[in-house]
Amino acid sequence: MAMEAPAAPHNAGDLELTVTSPDQMRELGRRLAKLLRAGDLLMLSGELGAGKTTLTRGLGEGMGVRGAVTSPTFVIARVHPSLGDGPPLVHVDAYRLSGGLDEMEDLDLDVSLPESVIVVEWGEGKVEELTEERLQVVIHRAVGDTTDEVRHVTVTGLGERWAAVDLSVLSA
Repeated sequence: MAMEAPAAPHNAGDLELTVTSPDQMRELGRRLAKLLRAGDLLMLSGELGAGKTTLTRGLGEGMGVRGAVTSPTFVIARVHPSLGDGPPLVHVDAYRLSGGLDEMEDLDLDVSLPESVIVVEWGEGKVEELTEERLQVVIHRAVGDTTDEVRHVTVTGLGERWAAVDLSVLSA
């Protein structure tokens, strides 16, 4: 696998990776799933087509949840129950939500968070108030070059939950 981590991340909480294909993005999701537990919130950011849903598809595969993970753009949120004894995956697409946490409250994410893993695409300015402990994943692609599959992924752990987690295992 050609995922590479730089020698010196920007700070102790950041991990930067280069992903060169959708398959590698799914594999990153599968690796990330091994680090997750009930109560975790992931915020995914990136341009349209950057790979947020592909990463989440890998998370679902790694977590062993039921149902195909697809973009929940038109339903806003989908719950994928675990096929085993793990937590369900709640996949939220906040792209069409213009308000902040007030509009998100209708989704009852605060109720679901303790027993679920919640992944929110386009959650900036909308879900930060749910918890100070979250994993932020920012995916950048070459804008305008639709043939370029290279993505630069920055994973940042915030809060005590992520302070002791070794994110470098994602680049192994």
